[in-house]
Amino acid sequence: MARADATSQMTRAGLNLIQQALSIYDRDLRLAVCNRPFQTMFGLPERLVTPGASFEDTIRFLVESGEYGEVDDLDSFVAARVEQACAFVPHYMERRRANGRMISVEGSPLPEGGWVTVYTDITAIKSQESLLRARSEELSDQLLTRAEELARTNRQLESTIAQLEETKRGLAEMEARTRLTTEMTPAHIGHVDTDGVYTFTNRRLSSVLPGRSNEIVGLPFEKALGVGTAKRLRPNLQRALEGESSVLEFTDEDTGRRIRTAFTPDRVGEEGPINGVYLLSTDVTEEAQSRAVLTQTHKRELAAQLTSGLAHDFSNLLTIILGLQSRIKKMGLPPQALELTEATTAAARRGGTLLERIAKISGPRELHPVPVDMRRFFETFEALARAPLPDNIALSITQSVPDQLLLLDEGSMQDSLLNLVLNARDAIGPEGGEIRIRAQKVRDTWLDIVVEDTGPGFTKEALDFALDPFFTTKGQAGSGLGLSMVFDIAKLSGGNVKLENHREGARVTYRLPLRPVPAAAAKPMLVLLVEDMPDLRVSVREMLTDMGHQVIEAATFAEADTLADLPAIEVVLSDIKLSGHTTGVDLLARIAARRPELKLALMTSLPEAHPLRQRGAACWPVLSKPFDSARLHAILIREDAA
Repeated sequence: MARADATSQMTRAGLNLIQQALSIYDRDLRLAVCNRPFQTMFGLPERLVTPGASFEDTIRFLVESGEYGEVDDLDSFVAARVEQACAFVPHYMERRRANGRMISVEGSPLPEGGWVTVYTDITAIKSQESLLRARSEELSDQLLTRAEELARTNRQLESTIAQLEETKRGLAEMEARTRLTTEMTPAHIGHVDTDGVYTFTNRRLSSVLPGRSNEIVGLPFEKALGVGTAKRLRPNLQRALEGESSVLEFTDEDTGRRIRTAFTPDRVGEEGPINGVYLLSTDVTEEAQSRAVLTQTHKRELAAQLTSGLAHDFSNLLTIILGLQSRIKKMGLPPQALELTEATTAAARRGGTLLERIAKISGPRELHPVPVDMRRFFETFEALARAPLPDNIALSITQSVPDQLLLLDEGSMQDSLLNLVLNARDAIGPEGGEIRIRAQKVRDTWLDIVVEDTGPGFTKEALDFALDPFFTTKGQAGSGLGLSMVFDIAKLSGGNVKLENHREGARVTYRLPLRPVPAAAAKPMLVLLVEDMPDLRVSVREMLTDMGHQVIEAATFAEADTLADLPAIEVVLSDIKLSGHTTGVDLLARIAARRPELKLALMTSLPEAHPLRQRGAACWPVLSKPFDSARLHAILIREDAA
């Protein structure tokens, strides 16, 4: 407060050095600041030069003091002056005061509303003009009048130039703020003229489309974006040039990223000509992945609802059929009838197997991403995949993924790839061939695992329908659920599966989101482990220490509540059920209130529907028992464990 008062006094002292009278009124026509010459020029009382004084009161005082000469209707005159002031229009005028002196009045509105007014005593200038008129008998009255008009015009021009300079400065500041704002926006904003040339960019194109230049002003549409991307966007751009706004969501072929671009016509007025198109492009890759997961989850829920009732009734029918077949076999049937009975029994059992697979594909499935070392994963998978392959089918695995941990559901990925290997084996047949697996990173967005074989390739029908449930080319030997389950897992992960043929056979691309484990997650942490069962506490402690973490143990609510205040603690992992009447949920709530910066997590063997578990899961991640080191590590590095 003292600093603000000192600043105000310094400002007033600086303004007092100005010879001209100056006043600044805000948008409500209340005095913000004035200098001493303003008070002395008009003889104003102290109340009218105090911040907050009313402009209307000041005008009324000046009228009553005779500043404006004879005024017939004081109230009307004051109201008119206030109305003029509220218009906030720049003006310049010269007038004679009641004391005979001449002043110029120059008013400039402020960008935020309000006025700056400068009053200049021009009596001397006017006296010189009068003296010039009196003594210059050789000059005509017309010339003198013209000189006076030129002088007045010059003063008005000076005022206008000052206002223009101030406006120019304000526009420059506004442009700088606008550019700063656009460059901070996590999207690319651009403007293309009617010839398809960029006239503006916020220099954020490379953040949306990696590999493109940010300096694209003056470049044609195709050169700035690349021929392929520009070709995708050109129809929407043309529609915008014709006056139609649109939004396009597409996948960039070079980066694999999902981009959403809005096209808005740059039209002058509502019906005026179009000068170009504004483009707003945002990276919606993660949104698209989440949307795909949600869509697939909804499909699974719908499938489960549709099949659960039918599967139950069908299971009962199959049970009855199998029971009747067993009774029929005991009736001493002839060999031909016995063969039919055996075939019927086998078909019923196959129906039961299909029901189990339907339950797996349509029932609820929860993915458990854990940190996966891709090099170790493929070393383990290679041994697993070679086991079912005959000697005349070669298997090769190459991977160019950097040496970093990735968040993946290791079990689901292993099942999916093994399914693809078995499909490739069956396609190659007894003549033998080769299966090639290649793992690679696509920019910083996707992990592609490509499985190729040297078989006959996919038929056109298989390319169209192989990912649909129950489609098979193996006849009675196949269920038609293998590839559809692979596709289901990929979609639940936010990825996709692509089928195609290459020069030697079939190719399946299993695409998953590339989610590296944060580097900060690899650093050792001090973990407070809260578990009332000694054997289990030892087991979890060994998992944590094997990861490189340090552990402090607590067996009770009271011990943990005290130890949580140690400044070095970074993570608290507590069982939900503790001895006595206290719970881990209550413990974490107390700790979170005191130390919100800590990572907090729970572990439990309670079912997901248990109210206590649900209450804890609403606030922190919950680890289901039993768990391994990978699941434990995954829960510790989750960003929402805080």
